[in-house]
Amino acid sequence: MNFHVLTLFPEMIEQGMHTSIIGRAIAGGYLSIDAINIRDYAFNKHQKVDDYPYGGGAGMLMQAEPVYLAYESIQKKLGYRPRVVYLTPQGEVFHQTMAKELAKEKDLVFLCGHYEGIDERVLDEIVTDYVSIGDYVLTGGELPAMVMMDSISRMVPGVLSNQESGETESFAENLLEYPQYSRPEEWHGQKVPPVLLSGHHANIEAWRREQSILRTAKRRPDLLKKADLTNKEWSQVRQWKKEWKAAETEASDK
Repeated sequence: MNFHVLTLFPEMIEQGMHTSIIGRAIAGGYLSIDAINIRDYAFNKHQKVDDYPYGGGAGMLMQAEPVYLAYESIQKKLGYRPRVVYLTPQGEVFHQTMAKELAKEKDLVFLCGHYEGIDERVLDEIVTDYVSIGDYVLTGGELPAMVMMDSISRMVPGVLSNQESGETESFAENLLEYPQYSRPEEWHGQKVPPVLLSGHHANIEAWRREQSILRTAKRRPDLLKKADLTNKEWSQVRQWKKEWKAAETEASDK
């Protein structure tokens, strides 16, 4: 997987993406990250890439031509038009299924806006995907691009030392990950659940499945609509909800 990032701050991408798992994957040849400075394609000695928007309004707008020329440099090098993700609050909210889909690409371009955004004409010309990482506004697209690259990278074969960990963690089946424990067996008066010490793998898997459903029902009930639960599991979810509602009613009456 080759990531190409069109940005005004290449050092931010380079410093943020060469550590931990991603750094090892780059060193191992499973990933590459190329940060392209849009300012290098400006037509003035001060490398100015922004101007006032037509029609007035606050702030400055990134101009179309430097962005397009930076993109064109990638296209010419690759020999084809790669998929281009523009990071914007107006896009589809990023999710795990999207990460898996994008991980299938050989090359992926991220376009990071700044100031008040980018001239619409170049977006129409080059962007294939408009993506948001949440309903809030940031100062630029660099942080969202790094979030997406981190998530997508985990789906690329060879990046994780144990590929299973990328398939069984949170959101893999629209369920949150079950709670996990390590040594010591007791800490601050809290003990590791006995089933995890039993060595009985079937019981452990059943417990983990139940805990994943329980945690999802509590913290992200919206995900349960997409989860593949059995009738028995749905009955258990309804029972938990009744118990939680009763507990809330009792607490409010005190």
